[in-house]
Amino acid sequence: MKLLDFLSVNCIKVPLAATAKQAAIEELVDLLSASGKVKSGSTLKEAVWTREQTRTTGIGHGLAIPHGKCAGVESLAIAMGKPAIPMDFAAIDNKPVRLIILLASPPDKTSDHIQALAHISRLMTMEEFRNRIYQSTSADEILELFKSQEGGGGVSAPGAGTSGSVGGRP
Repeated sequence: MKLLDFLSVNCIKVPLAATAKQAAIEELVDLLSASGKVKSGSTLKEAVWTREQTRTTGIGHGLAIPHGKCAGVESLAIAMGKPAIPMDFAAIDNKPVRLIILLASPPDKTSDHIQALAHISRLMTMEEFRNRIYQSTSADEILELFKSQEGGGGVSAPGAGTSGSVGGRP
């Protein structure tokens, strides 16, 4: 599974206007709604917020992956946002988050949902990649970093440039 199959630059926001967890979730859902990836933003907001209240999705290392499944989402959809300043997300390591990756899927696509969560988690355990994402200053730069990382076994994607390259280093 490649996250790039489900991610577009219009669903990445740098910086987020939100300064609190619920507002950040709503802002990311709004991106998915505006891009036509979600039919009912309000239903998805409720699903993601209900899940978030059950247990935090702040998984540590500055990352939160709020997620939810609901009708009105036809296929897996991803939105990303970078808070202007690190945000409290009640993360398991008690540190603020620097990147929020919202995952939405239909109720009948549990396997895709779990695979995407696992893939995001694996990518973000790579310290150099994670730090480059945290240092990024635009949606285009974040998308290029993901292209570089997923695009060819650590080889920089065309157009990634030196600032967007993750792979290719010893």
